[in-house]
Amino acid sequence: MLVTNTLKRAFYMELDGQQVRLDDPAETMTAQAVLNFYSNTYPLLTTAKIEGPEIKEDEVQYQFVTTIGTKG
Repeated sequence: MLVTNTLKRAFYMELDGQQVRLDDPAETMTAQAVLNFYSNTYPLLTTAKIEGPEIKEDEVQYQFVTTIGTKG
């Protein structure tokens, strides 16, 4: 018997030096739509880019990386 599992998505960002996990608001949303959704709560995400996906710990992980405060 073949069993398939669907991995849940999770989104991460760094806030005040801490890694913060953001839940997936809707499976039908693209990663960009999720970034836009959370930018209402976290304005620093308005200039963030998306890294990933990467499969870790039984989930599909995306990283929102902000460009504010970095040079180059």
